[in-house]
Amino acid sequence: MPDMIPDDDCRNTRATRELVLRHHLCWRHRDLDGVMGYYHPEIQYHDFFQNRVVGYAELREYLQASMPRQAQEAIEHTDRIRADDDTAFIQYRITLRGGQGLVSFRTSEAITVRDGLIWRVNEYASLVHEPAQSMRPTVSRLGLSPQQLGHMANDLQQYFETRQPYLDPELDLQRVAKECGYSRNQISYLLNQVLGQSFYRYVNQARLQHLLAALDGATAPLKVDDLAFAAGFNSLSAFYSAFRQHTGQSPKAYVKQISLRARAQDSP
Repeated sequence: MPDMIPDDDCRNTRATRELVLRHHLCWRHRDLDGVMGYYHPEIQYHDFFQNRVVGYAELREYLQASMPRQAQEAIEHTDRIRADDDTAFIQYRITLRGGQGLVSFRTSEAITVRDGLIWRVNEYASLVHEPAQSMRPTVSRLGLSPQQLGHMANDLQQYFETRQPYLDPELDLQRVAKECGYSRNQISYLLNQVLGQSFYRYVNQARLQHLLAALDGATAPLKVDDLAFAAGFNSLSAFYSAFRQHTGQSPKAYVKQISLRARAQDSP
């Protein structure tokens, strides 16, 4: 006969799974007081992505910065919650929606229970597409978790979509960081190391999208250079380079294509 699992171990496993599930539901619903109520006074939260250990006294501030802003936000579970005696395991994926779904983190947590409360959390996270250069030392210095990077990416995208700062040809990184509520180094890291774009490439892509939308709604004659300056480009060479990289065509060829399509639609 196979070895039987002692009843006490089964009960401990069930109790651990139920406790961790209730804690996780509080997390998903952004109930910070509820989440804190599940932690042992001697809790040690090991964040191996940032290479830091967070104790109870600073845990509320740490969690508040990392907590989802909306229920179910950008979290995709890759396995059910598993438990073994006093330890439970959670695995999920966090997608940076502000990066238009291009970047995501794989995260796993080992959660240990003592005296009916969460006593240890070991959290491991890594980029799904790891950049060539290690990111952990920089992230550790900047104090950014995967969840915080997701919030930053979303905030940056929302800022560009609603405020349209790219229309100002003098826009710089310092201004973007200040108006988004982050430091210059944090925005620079997000762009270069996570989203894989320089600041000026990110800005010029926004300008180009604005110009293409204007072209689609414009009537002949189309003055592309004027539209480029109106979209925030302060250099025609930069505009032509960005345009060709994005469309594979010159502005002249693109406009000709639009004109031919419009004539075809107008003809009986």
